[in-house]
Amino acid sequence: MLRYKKVTIKVGSNVLTRADGTLDFTRMSALVDQIAELKRQGVEVVLVSSGAGAAGRSVIHPTDKLDAVSARQLYSSVGQVRLLHRYYMLFSDYGLSCGQVLTTKESLSTRDHYLNQRNCMRVMLDNDVIPIINENDAISVTELMFTDNDELSGLIATMMDHEALIILSNIDGIYNGNPKEPGTEVIREVYPGKRDLSEYIQTSKSSFGRGGMQTKTNIASKVADEGIEVIIANGKRDNILIDLLNSEKDTLCTRFVASPEPTSSVKRWIAHSEGFAKGELHVNANCTLALEEGDSAVSILPVGVNKIVGEFEKDDIVLIFDHEGNQIGVGKAQMSSEEALEKIGKKGEKPIVHYDYLYLFE
Repeated sequence: MLRYKKVTIKVGSNVLTRADGTLDFTRMSALVDQIAELKRQGVEVVLVSSGAGAAGRSVIHPTDKLDAVSARQLYSSVGQVRLLHRYYMLFSDYGLSCGQVLTTKESLSTRDHYLNQRNCMRVMLDNDVIPIINENDAISVTELMFTDNDELSGLIATMMDHEALIILSNIDGIYNGNPKEPGTEVIREVYPGKRDLSEYIQTSKSSFGRGGMQTKTNIASKVADEGIEVIIANGKRDNILIDLLNSEKDTLCTRFVASPEPTSSVKRWIAHSEGFAKGELHVNANCTLALEEGDSAVSILPVGVNKIVGEFEKDDIVLIFDHEGNQIGVGKAQMSSEEALEKIGKKGEKPIVHYDYLYLFE
């Protein structure tokens, strides 16, 4: 009856907080009850949880006004302890163990760091420990932060090769209009090649989180294109996780249907590495056409490149732009920018970005 056996669950700040911004312990308990039941049924679960800021905000009251960065560092450093202690106590009631994994965007910028973090979580799961992931807001600075935990959860789901990513928010899914207007409905399924929902997305951010529905949609589209189903659902609904995994129930939510052709582990890492890019490759019209046709494995050769921007070394991440200046992908360079500049436009040279290390947007 279960739809999936391996899932990443992301719980947003608006699910875990009350109207006054303090932590909602009752909702936390309800979610743990459901995760414990999924574990009992043999489901592998990784939990990406927001809420540290809310947990800290409710007990720390600075006398001096703090800037945004200092406030985030203070509240999250205190709140993370409180948040994890609550999870620890709730899971222990079911005889389950959980462990904390704090990460930063920078710590995932290389393949070695990425694999090391994956190994950490795999060891935890193999020993029946539930990983609870959160960004380390106490040391993250603005330019090195994830957009929010939606972005982090997408990376974790692909990293662990899970079947589904469940993003719990405080709404039932993505609506085809203003949810407050009569006749507006939740978009139930979003299919490959039809992921552009920008006309339906409101740009406002959530009350307590950093991201909004546009971020969720962008991440959901990318992860689904990589072969993992993504669900956006209401985490405040009773029994929502159990219902979503029950194959006999048609639970209200928005499902981003997974692409039938999943990408490799390396390409998944590259797909989530745009923020680490050190340079740009601008390809000519012929190369653009070859990449767009996608009928065969196409690498980016020096003969197909007409401009290189920035300085990068071998194995650095680079952004790929077509002949009209539109970004079409991201890849891992097989040579330095200095070497690539010497070979640009020449035939018979090895690829600047090999097909195995090239991720193209759908």
